[in-house]
Amino acid sequence: MTHTSTDQPARRASGAVVPVLAFAGIVVAVMQTLLVPVIKDLPQLLGTEPSNATWVLTSTLLSGAVATPIMGRLGDLYGKRRMLIVSLAVMVVGALTSALTSDLLTMIVGRALQGFAMGAIPLGIGLMRDMLPREKLGSAMALMSSSIGVGGGLALPAAALIAQHADWHALFYGAAGLGAFAIALTLLVVPESPARAEGTFDVLGAIGLSAGLVLFLLPITKGSDWGWTSGTTLGLFGAAAVVLVLWGVMELRLKAPLVDLRTTARPAVLFTNLASIMVGVSFYVVSLVLPQLLQLPKATGYGLGQSMVTAGLLVAPLGLTMMLTAPVYARLSAKYGPKATLILGMLIIAIGYGAGLGLMSAPWQSLVIAVILGAGIGLAYSSLPALIVGAVPASETGAANGLNTLMRSIGTSVSSAVIGMVLANTANDVNGVAIPTMHGFRVSFLIATAAVALGLVLALFLPRTRPATKPQLRASSEEDANLERAEEALRGFRGRILDATGTPVPRAKVTLIDLRGRQAGATLSAEDGSYVIAVPAQGAYVLAARAAGHGPLASSATHAGDHRPVDLDLSLPGETVSA
Repeated sequence: MTHTSTDQPARRASGAVVPVLAFAGIVVAVMQTLLVPVIKDLPQLLGTEPSNATWVLTSTLLSGAVATPIMGRLGDLYGKRRMLIVSLAVMVVGALTSALTSDLLTMIVGRALQGFAMGAIPLGIGLMRDMLPREKLGSAMALMSSSIGVGGGLALPAAALIAQHADWHALFYGAAGLGAFAIALTLLVVPESPARAEGTFDVLGAIGLSAGLVLFLLPITKGSDWGWTSGTTLGLFGAAAVVLVLWGVMELRLKAPLVDLRTTARPAVLFTNLASIMVGVSFYVVSLVLPQLLQLPKATGYGLGQSMVTAGLLVAPLGLTMMLTAPVYARLSAKYGPKATLILGMLIIAIGYGAGLGLMSAPWQSLVIAVILGAGIGLAYSSLPALIVGAVPASETGAANGLNTLMRSIGTSVSSAVIGMVLANTANDVNGVAIPTMHGFRVSFLIATAAVALGLVLALFLPRTRPATKPQLRASSEEDANLERAEEALRGFRGRILDATGTPVPRAKVTLIDLRGRQAGATLSAEDGSYVIAVPAQGAYVLAARAAGHGPLASSATHAGDHRPVDLDLSLPGETVSA
């Protein structure tokens, strides 16, 4: 386990940081729905079989799943802003690669590079935690978390309009332009966070997790084509289980793992991640069902006969409502806590899908469903990063939110596979063309309702969270940082670093070590020699201090884990004489 080491307060962001980071998240989310309007035409556009053309979508999903936890950890180690820019730059390269080709293999490579940008979501959330004052953090993280749905909802009608009136490659040129613009804004507006996790990057852990995820997600996305009981599908699931178990054993033995599984096993983190899978399942169902229902011809007896662009516009309120929900979430969470808002969000999702079973006979009814589900999904998605951030150390924010984003991606992958299979198995064959039926649409909505019901049960097991206290007006970011420091002192050790004569020692490094020999925190003493260091839990610790020109010192101390500070001055040995 590694923890934050920072020499200065990170809360120095301008007011433009939140919209810029949210815009970056929306740009990344565009990748998820960019090709939805031309999915059925991909085999013809790429000159290949339908089963091969699906790799254009699968490659983006797989690379995004692999990138989110890895980029989160790299951001914790080397700078979240830096890794955010790298993620967006890789996406731009991928978009340009796809824009310049109609070759299947090259297109798959380009789409895989575009999926790499999914790591930007947890990086943006991590930057917000490091830089924003507490009273602004809730709504900001809510907006960043919801950007996945916002970008997807807004991109659908825009992509449909482009696909109808221009060459389909223009979709990728547009995505590349948005990505470049997001990079420019990030460079101009977003400062780098000084917060860093100590340790090195776990290369073997990254390889093991990547292999396990690919082996697990590949049969999920291709199971309908290969057959769910085929040797290939079952073999890949079995291989995934073996690889992920071995990876977990290895991670538990490392001092600086890619994913801290002990932290992940905490109830607040574990049940949040499990609930995230269910929210991901429910979110993707509406994206799969409503556009098809709206575009089916009226001659089917239940199709609503809308154009591609009109269908996109009718579904777009899903994303718009998610965006508008962010400030509402902040107020509700401040009063009742993120656990309550997560439960409320999932209840609204269940109501939306339940009502949707009887609201499929007119275009305006699709609009109603989109608005209700957007409100519920917006509340649920907004709650997830707050629950994660409240349960992990600051140095693990990027990796922990990366893992949470991965859980949502797994949910959407499962949803895509299951709903695709349901719609295929209930479809009518008309002149060799499979036409989805109303029965299939309703079964899909029932599956979404069941998923969110399971998510509700999981959310009930989350530890009780305290609502945020009413924020006080703060004169400056420096005052805010001082208040934060004072609050940390109430749940850890505080004191001064002195030399042998009792003179304060500035910029001495103080390290908190638990009884297993693992670093549990680190900080630097201020100019007056004072230090404050928080404890992750009650227990016995060793406080080690060192400074240039002085010998090292180690002192044992015990903390009860409550909000009473433990005062402990540390006196360094006399000056050392270099040879």
